[in-house]
Amino acid sequence: MKTNTIIQTDALKGFKSIPDEIVDCIITSPPYWALRDYGVEGQLGLEPTFDEYIKKLCDIFEEGKRVLKKSGTCWVNIGDTYSATRWTNNENSGQPINKFRDGYRGINPKKITNLEDKSLCNIPARFSIEMQNRGWILRNVIIWYKNNCMPSSAKDRFTVDFEYMFFFVKNKKYFFETQYEPVKPETIQRNKYGWDGEKKTGAYSVKRDAGSFMSEQGRIKRTVWNINTKPFKEAHFAVFPEELVETPIKAGCPENGVVLDPFIGSGTTGLVALKQNKKFIGFEINPEYIKIANKRLKPFLEQKKLFEVV
Repeated sequence: MKTNTIIQTDALKGFKSIPDEIVDCIITSPPYWALRDYGVEGQLGLEPTFDEYIKKLCDIFEEGKRVLKKSGTCWVNIGDTYSATRWTNNENSGQPINKFRDGYRGINPKKITNLEDKSLCNIPARFSIEMQNRGWILRNVIIWYKNNCMPSSAKDRFTVDFEYMFFFVKNKKYFFETQYEPVKPETIQRNKYGWDGEKKTGAYSVKRDAGSFMSEQGRIKRTVWNINTKPFKEAHFAVFPEELVETPIKAGCPENGVVLDPFIGSGTTGLVALKQNKKFIGFEINPEYIKIANKRLKPFLEQKKLFEVV
């Protein structure tokens, strides 16, 4: 299987073209439901109902589980959608189009959920539960806190400043390199010796030391990640920042391992994988996005001559 390349295909067909258990890490941000029309036939996210969207998405990850090694990890960043009456291009269409944002002049309003308008659809929760129903082990729910989030014009609710990232595995034993975050030196000192400077003794001290949750490297990384969004001028669609995928790839993919992103978009996952001396495979249905990603990745690929076969 050729690595360090982007294949023009939809995610499900892409996974089906890959042999069993050759990927170390899957990480992606799939198109969110009912939020954007990417202008490509067969795209994910325009399903008539969120139940169909979640089924289709989990079917994709069902194939992902097959190609993932037994020691592999899977990371999925996914956002939510508010229920609303959407505009569609004809009376029978179920495709949700926002006529104001997308410049579409719809003619028929259509209720596309059984929820009341203005209600969150709970897409991330529904997705994670269905993944568990299909045998995935959910290890963490990570909160991507966006300190620079877009302001909201809604005055009857709070501004949403976070998204979810789910950390799944397919087996109880898997590759994971513990990640640490910095703490103040005095915090490490207190952890060893207490507030009075006396070295701790007894079972409590032994338990704390054996747990190794605090070291000279800092404390074990926690699940709220403060990462600002960053614009990417060549793309008119949302891209996740490099920093968001740096930790999952460090933690969940071994050196020289293979990272796969089934919705690679502008190529952020591939870029971070290369910077960490790891390989990548990307799927992308939109040829225009592949051009953007390849232009971004080309300097790294040429520099390292990284077209390889696993």
